[in-house]
Amino acid sequence: MAHVLERWFKKYFTDPEGVILAVLLILGFATVIVLGDMLAPVLASVVIAYLLEGIVGAAERKGMPRLLAVGLVFSFFMAFLLFLVLGLAPLLSKQLAQLLQEIPAMVSQGQRMLSNLPESYPGFLNASQISEVMANLRSALTESGQQVLSFSIASISHLFTLLIYLVLLPVLVFFFMKDKFQLVEWFTRYLPKERGVSIRVWREMDRQIGNYVRGKFAEILIVGIASYIAFSVMGLNYSPLLAALVGLSVVVPYIGAVVVTLPVLLIGFFQWGWGDTFAYLALAYFIIQALDGNLLVPWLFSEAVNLHPIAIIVSILIFGGIWGFWGVFFAIPLATLVKAVLDAWPKVIDDEPKLEPPI
Repeated sequence: MAHVLERWFKKYFTDPEGVILAVLLILGFATVIVLGDMLAPVLASVVIAYLLEGIVGAAERKGMPRLLAVGLVFSFFMAFLLFLVLGLAPLLSKQLAQLLQEIPAMVSQGQRMLSNLPESYPGFLNASQISEVMANLRSALTESGQQVLSFSIASISHLFTLLIYLVLLPVLVFFFMKDKFQLVEWFTRYLPKERGVSIRVWREMDRQIGNYVRGKFAEILIVGIASYIAFSVMGLNYSPLLAALVGLSVVVPYIGAVVVTLPVLLIGFFQWGWGDTFAYLALAYFIIQALDGNLLVPWLFSEAVNLHPIAIIVSILIFGGIWGFWGVFFAIPLATLVKAVLDAWPKVIDDEPKLEPPI
């Protein structure tokens, strides 16, 4: 057993570049895990500046001076940030408060509908089962309401911190974009010279992560806007809130679409009941989901590394458990990073003969 472990260690961990790559990865993950909360504005600014760099680079390739390109892109970013903070966020919070106020009436309506089921299906349901279901539902809603209330109180206590972040974030984004080359030169000055594997992995990930995150942002906007148009045309209540949920659901592949389907269909059902309008809503929603999965995603992520669905789900669970929302958002790029590291990891050639499989 010791000989097997020794041979495995020599095969994968005797190359200096592999050791350097391992150390850099461990230091990077440890920094994010240990100092992630304190450095949250810096990390978020690095991510945003990295995304905007793609637009700045495209403008530079067309002959625009870098400082002018940075100024224009940053101006559009500030306009979008002001729209989110001053326009969209208050609207969504107001609609969420209205929805929470209407939940008791929806529960009562649902209870009246469920109470008629034992008469229609006496062999499958009885009154005691309906009462038990409604009691569990009321308990779950009460617990959810308490969590929302505690979250609101905690949010008020952290309002000052949020305001500081909103001031720091644009400043950091601007200087990360403006002084990109000076910062990269300063950082690489402290790295070992034997970093060929690390550079190859970074170049691969630079292409993959950039394409993925910019494509995911475009997917959120396209799916959210398409959902809002469809919901508004049909007159669905809370259209902006539901469209925002549908747009954000694409962040979590497979799981997000399943989770957000329930509130969309429930609100449509309580507004219209069973009928043609509800059927049209369900049809429009599932058409949007089908177009997203079969047309939009292949078009936006044509250059993305193909990952097995099991790998995607496992990465969502692991990285989401470590970093919360951002871990879920970057689960696929991080899984791609793991795959790229495994593919590029230097290996010592094993001279021992391989065993032939039995016939």
